[in-house]
Amino acid sequence: MSKSVLLKSSLAKKYWMALTGLFLCLFLVGHLLGNLQLFMSGEEGKRAFNEYAYFMQHNPFIKILSYLTYASIIFHAIDGYLLAVQNKKARPVGYAANKPSANSSAASRNMAVLGTVILVFIVTHMANFWAKMHFDKMPLHSMTKTVEVPVGQDPMTGEVIKKPIEITYYLTTKGEYKEQVYKDPSSGQKQEVFDVKDETFFIDKNSGLKLGEGYKDLHSLTYAFFGQDRSEVGYKANEYALIAVIAYVISMLVLAFHLSHGFASAFQSLGLRHPAYTRLIKGFGQAFSIVIPLAFAAIPVYIYLTK
Repeated sequence: MSKSVLLKSSLAKKYWMALTGLFLCLFLVGHLLGNLQLFMSGEEGKRAFNEYAYFMQHNPFIKILSYLTYASIIFHAIDGYLLAVQNKKARPVGYAANKPSANSSAASRNMAVLGTVILVFIVTHMANFWAKMHFDKMPLHSMTKTVEVPVGQDPMTGEVIKKPIEITYYLTTKGEYKEQVYKDPSSGQKQEVFDVKDETFFIDKNSGLKLGEGYKDLHSLTYAFFGQDRSEVGYKANEYALIAVIAYVISMLVLAFHLSHGFASAFQSLGLRHPAYTRLIKGFGQAFSIVIPLAFAAIPVYIYLTK
């Protein structure tokens, strides 16, 4: 293969690496904005995040973007590997006096290694969350409240005697909480109203009809994975939560190094290099490579520390 053909091939790979890389940077921003809802506490935060997860899974436009993201990750990884092999073949023998640290950053010299670590993280991350959200039978978004119902009357004082009963409510995709049991105000007895079947649907016990669709409780799954006990809704705390948090933070550190070189070099590969805005691109790229990974890393740390 001639040098000119190799050069054209290398430029084409760099061009597509740049395009897919910048697209994945946009994905990181969108994904982070959704995940920041995990900082919200209580029922409000749980509801907001689960509604966001449902939207991401069911919106047709988001589905198309998701397929583009999957394709970009695969293409970016394969193209990066081929480019690294091609560069290696172009220089089979090293220079006699080679001082790479004087000519390039550590991140630029180890992009393939950094990218491999990130790819392993993505696969692991998707197995722990994405795959379970799409394919597992997960508990639905629910909350339990203790209510007092009248069970009789004191013959001496005439005061109404009340009995505390725990009632479970499930959040439907219509935005309302549906009571799973009927509480008899006279006896205080509970009667099951519906079952959760077909993974996401509430089925009326008497008629067998669908009462509505619920939200999978990805919020509780995430909190349990990073150390918080959610046994009341079906998730025990991950006994390896600390290891998971440390691994997540390290992965975000690797991502930061990868972005510190990749963001600015992507614009260079696309030919967008000019003294008027090159410094601005580099500055924005450095800020991006710090802020985005740092924000992602803060989420599991926050969850673990507030358990």
